[in-house]
Amino acid sequence: MAVRQIVMLIAAGPLIACVAGATPPAGAAGSCGAEAFQGLVGQPESRLADLTLPAGTRVIHPTDRITMDKRADRLNVDIDAQGRIARVHCG
Repeated sequence: MAVRQIVMLIAAGPLIACVAGATPPAGAAGSCGAEAFQGLVGQPESRLADLTLPAGTRVIHPTDRITMDKRADRLNVDIDAQGRIARVHCG
C-alpha cells in the first residue's frame, strides 16, 4: 500500500506545480478598471449615459442573456430590476 501512495504522490507533483503557477481568475481586482466605477453602485442606469465606458463594456439587465466566458479585461455593469446599478465588476 505504501508503494502505491508514493507513486500517486510522484504522479501528482507536476499537476500541483501547474496550479501554483495559475493566473488569477477573471474578475481579479485591477484587471478591467472596475475600481474606478464603484461609485456608480446604487445610481440609476441613466447615469451611464454621461460616461465614456471602456470598449467592450457589458451593461447587463436581469433578463439579458450573456455569454459565460470570463475576460479579465472586460468591464461588466449589472443593472437590477429597479433600473439601478447593482454591481460593477470584471469578467
